[in-house]
Amino acid sequence: MIEKRPLVWLSAANSDSRVRREMEARWKLINFCIEAPSPLTAAVPEGVRIGVLELPEASGQEWLWPESCLESLGVTYWVAIAPQRPTKGTELAKFIVRHCSDFHTVPVDCGRLNTVLGHLWGMAAIIDAVQPYLHDYQHVALQGNSRPIRHVRSLLRRFSETLEPVLITGEGGTGKDAAARFVHSNSPRASGPMITVNCAALPASLTQSELFGYEKGAFTSAQSRQQGRLEQANGGSLVLSGINELQLQQQSAILRFLQEGEVERVGGHARIVVDGRIIATSSESLPDLIACGRFRSDVYFRLGTLEVRLPALKERHEDIPWLAQSLLKICSSETGHKKLSKKAIQSLVSHSWPGNFQELQNRLRQAALLSDRSILEPEDLGLSLPGAGTNETTSLSLKEFRDHADRQALHSSLRLANNNMSEAARLLQISRASLYRLMEKHTAHATDHSHKKQIKREI
Repeated sequence: MIEKRPLVWLSAANSDSRVRREMEARWKLINFCIEAPSPLTAAVPEGVRIGVLELPEASGQEWLWPESCLESLGVTYWVAIAPQRPTKGTELAKFIVRHCSDFHTVPVDCGRLNTVLGHLWGMAAIIDAVQPYLHDYQHVALQGNSRPIRHVRSLLRRFSETLEPVLITGEGGTGKDAAARFVHSNSPRASGPMITVNCAALPASLTQSELFGYEKGAFTSAQSRQQGRLEQANGGSLVLSGINELQLQQQSAILRFLQEGEVERVGGHARIVVDGRIIATSSESLPDLIACGRFRSDVYFRLGTLEVRLPALKERHEDIPWLAQSLLKICSSETGHKKLSKKAIQSLVSHSWPGNFQELQNRLRQAALLSDRSILEPEDLGLSLPGAGTNETTSLSLKEFRDHADRQALHSSLRLANNNMSEAARLLQISRASLYRLMEKHTAHATDHSHKKQIKREI
């Protein structure tokens, strides 16, 4: 007897439809209720690829409820069953377009539905076979079911539907580049190019030629005409990654395009209209930079019409178990299937994450590659449980707690930055001088010899 394939069925609590009973004879149904709180991904068995969303009768906007459920369940393809055909341009129609690969209206042709589900199962199996080799870790950064990240996804979807400039802010490692890709991929410009400029690596002397391009003979090495990044983004999106790193004179060049929507190549005279959308990311607060004279207010006001701040990982601790399992699954083609022990999950949730999602990714990938165990423990991740190795009756002073937090932040930032001092200081949002003082303090006061050696190795 052929084993039934699993199928997620998301419907109202009192639903007992004919189509559901018929599908139960062909598939192994895993039932969830729309009215219940959003389920954890862990409730869905491994290998579930497709799902059916049975929308209730419209008596308001109840059909909006499943949005967080669809994302948290981790299903590749959804098929909707609607009480009536959705009207073009309505919120229901937009919801189905965003989340579903197909939809059926009541009365449902069960034979046709079964065929569609079979095709989608096959497509999802191909994606599962290919996806581990794509190493697309960053898209996971925007997943999860916590209130902060759901709010971010909601804003990004709404921003995607417009062609206005978008400003994405957040600490280092929170997934700003992934958010920029999300906006582009879900926008009317999705079929156009997405050109990314790393602002931190853009020399002031080359800003004009890099962004606006140049004509042949404009300077000694200009052997042929070259389009600039802005022109290359025509019909698509230009991502200014780390716009807070631009110097004031570089910001002036950006302002000209934001105001006029035109570029003029270096050495040329023609004004070229460019229809490209600007998406900018920043790891620092631009209003704070304006206050200290490091950023132009007119550039900010042109960019900041639509602004979204990505939450730090410590603001969404409830997402960490799911994020960790998803990251381990992505790298499983290289590392084999690894899981996390309960203690490992506790250590992940209790960690402060100064490097945010990027640090989580690095710790998990390193642990999965280096550990011989199939079930990872806290020590594999370079973490420990709160209070581990201490007597619970011991009373710690505030200074001791602060020192412990400093050491943990120091070790995490150095590991995440591969011992690059400038990068570690940037992650901690302190100066290099402060970083050196912090390292000197904790090397000098380390009472445990092995602990002292560890800090010195990382220095």
